[in-house]
Amino acid sequence: MDWINYHHLLYFWLVAREGSVVAASRELRLAEPTVSGQVKALERSLGEKLFQRVGRRLEMTDTGRLVFRYAEEIFSLGRELTDTLKGRPSGRPLHFRVGIADVLPKRVAHRLLEPALRLPEPIALVCFEDKPDRLLAGLSLHELDLVLSDSPAAPGASVRAFSHLLGECGVVVFGTARLAARYRRNFPRSLDGAPFLFPTDNTTLRRSLDQWFNSEGIRPRVAGQFQDSALLKAFGETGLGVFAAPSVTEAEVRQQHRVQAIGRLGSVRERFYAISVERRIRHPAVAAIIEAARVKLFVQEFKGRPA
Repeated sequence: MDWINYHHLLYFWLVAREGSVVAASRELRLAEPTVSGQVKALERSLGEKLFQRVGRRLEMTDTGRLVFRYAEEIFSLGRELTDTLKGRPSGRPLHFRVGIADVLPKRVAHRLLEPALRLPEPIALVCFEDKPDRLLAGLSLHELDLVLSDSPAAPGASVRAFSHLLGECGVVVFGTARLAARYRRNFPRSLDGAPFLFPTDNTTLRRSLDQWFNSEGIRPRVAGQFQDSALLKAFGETGLGVFAAPSVTEAEVRQQHRVQAIGRLGSVRERFYAISVERRIRHPAVAAIIEAARVKLFVQEFKGRPA
């Protein structure tokens, strides 16, 4: 069996991370020829070039970038093991970096993250909002601990990630009192021709709505399309049109936007996922989120499916 020399791998990883042999040598407190020799030894053992010189700079080859990703994970796990064995200083917060897909309703994201903030151990929460594919790239580089999304990681994605189903819920149509009085009668057939505020095409909810309306032969009038769910609800509050939102946020939507529930859209479901690089969850904040979502937030509708 071929074994990697992890000292060689460490020197390569530091050169790649620091950007030069000089900087890595300074970090390691070793002579530059020593560090260069260790990297060359790794290249010989792998039979691949890991760096190429571009002008006066060192750049990783395609193989180098692949090896670097694995090295990142290996040494990240090593740091995690050391921290676990030593224990963190009392009172020092555990940083928890979460990527939130821009299509995820803000209310849902808040309710999903809330259990992590109630842990006995202090948590320093850092949230990033972006496109799901960009967040998954950050997850693969260990820049994020978790990604929250309305869809699992695509099976063919280059990122090695595991999607944990948090739960699912129905979809409720809301509107102002005037619109609710008009469209509640004979719902959902009443939505045929009704002004409807839709999420944009890149969302799972939009695809589910389009599919359901097509199957039922109902054609609402598109009164607006919104990428941001909070902005969509703000326009819904003005009476521009009716709109759909997850049933798990029904009480908050009614109270915050002063709208009324008109009815539920049959088989349309919203699903929410926690995506991590771990199949078995170790981060205490991630574990708290998954447990609370399944036991409390989606307790009536979650079907007990395995992660």
